[in-house]
Amino acid sequence: MIRIRLDDAAIDRTRITVSPILELVNGIEMVHRHRAHPRAPWPYTDWADRAREVLRTVPELAPLRIYAQLYGEEHGRPTPDLFTPVPSAGRTTVTEQLDDLRRTPHAVIREQFGKHYPEGLPAFLEPYRDDPDRALGRLADALAAFWELTIAPHWPAMRAVLDEEVLLRAQTLAVAGPEALLGDVRGPASWERPVLSLPKRKESGLDARGRRLLLVPVLLLQDTMTCSTDHPEILMITYQARGAAALAGPRTPGPHVRGRLDRLIGPGRSTVLRALDRPATTTGLAAALGLSPSTVSEQLASLLTAGVVDRTRAGRHVLYTRRPEGDTLLATFEDPGSPESMESPAAAA
Repeated sequence: MIRIRLDDAAIDRTRITVSPILELVNGIEMVHRHRAHPRAPWPYTDWADRAREVLRTVPELAPLRIYAQLYGEEHGRPTPDLFTPVPSAGRTTVTEQLDDLRRTPHAVIREQFGKHYPEGLPAFLEPYRDDPDRALGRLADALAAFWELTIAPHWPAMRAVLDEEVLLRAQTLAVAGPEALLGDVRGPASWERPVLSLPKRKESGLDARGRRLLLVPVLLLQDTMTCSTDHPEILMITYQARGAAALAGPRTPGPHVRGRLDRLIGPGRSTVLRALDRPATTTGLAAALGLSPSTVSEQLASLLTAGVVDRTRAGRHVLYTRRPEGDTLLATFEDPGSPESMESPAAAA
């Protein structure tokens, strides 16, 4: 367990943003974690299989082996932040973030290596000390290639889901404050003011008083949370965002036994109604459920007419929420013990 002590200034200045480079790094780590274990679970299965094959067969991706070395159990220590960089304000495209990685100041590299490896630098990191511009350039080029081969085809749907996550978290932040936001972050963390605790293999503490708190939702982050340790002004915490179904190929259908709710309003409308366990946009629902936006829009229109969902505008976005009548419908007609009643597709993703 790592226990992070925050002060009022850190909590009050909480922000949330999207980071493509952290999707890349955590995706590589996911593939490494499942290399000697069963395949990654749905909805990551197809993506992880594709990424594993790409990493194995594309020579230009050789520099990415550094992440397997950094995350390997034999390494057994925190990773310098320069390899999982804190996103700069306003720079949320993969090109911008990889350019920032290439331009990592030499002084930052020396400082982080001195902090994490006081006894001496491991051999696999020596190129980043001896010729950092060349080493970081090769790493950024490899990350860019990995992006094009594995994430770029999914990115429009992923970005829609992540933008919705940021929108909903920002609403919580504005309406209920940072305390509510920290208490509601999805993941295995616990919040007891002023300490945020994250599960880790070793007990440790981190004094983050005086820093700003930056939350980064990541789709390629399975059942875990991470935090940065090196930035002097920002404490970055990544957590698993909802909607990872945006990464999935078609789910293998099994025999479907229509429950009472399906028979009453139809399987499409019941699926969308179940998924509205929190406010969502049409695009976000479509990505989370693996359906087309037009299909989801049609089902939402029917549910609106029936009076079981509401529609509200938040800036440029239209959010749908389940009304109390929708909750009653689910509670009355959902079959107890069915997979649908245990967990909605949106929650599962």
